[in-house]
Amino acid sequence: MKKIAAIIISCIMGLSATYAKTTTDIKLTKVANNIYAIVGPLGNRTKANMGSNATFGFVVTQQGVVLIDPGATWEGAARIHQLIKSVTKQPVKIVINSGVQDHRWLGNEYFKKQGASIIASKDAVKGQKEGLQDQYFRLGSLIGEKNLKKTNPVYADKTFDKEYDFVIGGVTFRIVHAGTAHTAGDSFVWLPEQQVVFTGDIVYTQRMLGVSAHSNSRSWIKVFEKMASFKPKHVVPGHGVPTTLAVAKKDTYDYLVFLRKILKEYIEAGGGIENVGKLDQDKFSYLKNFKSLRGRNAQQVFQELEFE
Repeated sequence: MKKIAAIIISCIMGLSATYAKTTTDIKLTKVANNIYAIVGPLGNRTKANMGSNATFGFVVTQQGVVLIDPGATWEGAARIHQLIKSVTKQPVKIVINSGVQDHRWLGNEYFKKQGASIIASKDAVKGQKEGLQDQYFRLGSLIGEKNLKKTNPVYADKTFDKEYDFVIGGVTFRIVHAGTAHTAGDSFVWLPEQQVVFTGDIVYTQRMLGVSAHSNSRSWIKVFEKMASFKPKHVVPGHGVPTTLAVAKKDTYDYLVFLRKILKEYIEAGGGIENVGKLDQDKFSYLKNFKSLRGRNAQQVFQELEFE
């Protein structure tokens, strides 16, 4: 009986380990020739994912790797680097920070110490500095303070206002900061020859986006339209798997337009903020985190519309 029990326990532990690996690990996905996405889980930051609950990406060029977003922690950055090294021996030469949130920049130091230069919009760096203490507090509560000991803030070497173009290893990059979306510092990265866009937190797919006090839903819509005007063939979202512009529009743009529309009608009918969470948003219930975010999103957009 003891042997049977041991075998059962061993099997259960094995299944648990397999489940953990497939649900928490970041995963490598090829988007196009020499272009890759690193897709994290759609849930919250945890000890298992070390803050890498987002989608990152990298491009392999003849003169080195360009990384879009380094993860939220030193350990998270190291895990991202392991996936890069599984594809190429080229060093990471440039790190682009697409926004303000922790997983868009707090892993900078890991790559900086290996010789990478860092690029971000001025608004992103401003937001990173202003939100640093809050980000550390939140990360510490979710992944444990001891897991943050090696993570130190390092800001961009090169900053820009609205657009920044560069060429490395024969590959052209354009970074566009078109305004506030999920945060005031969000940018997208456009590769014209390959027709690939890395959107950062401008696009959420598969999971519901979050409208926070740092967001602006009206501007977010315009920023999405600017990104969509490039007519990308491949969209690497800030959250979710690489996809098409049509899917990105359905999961992000259409939701923002819909939410603003129903809230405008609700306000015009005399509705108050206390009941906005009851408004019918079920057409977007297919998105992960729908139940936990629909009420908060409605409250935030309600306040925006009142201010407008």
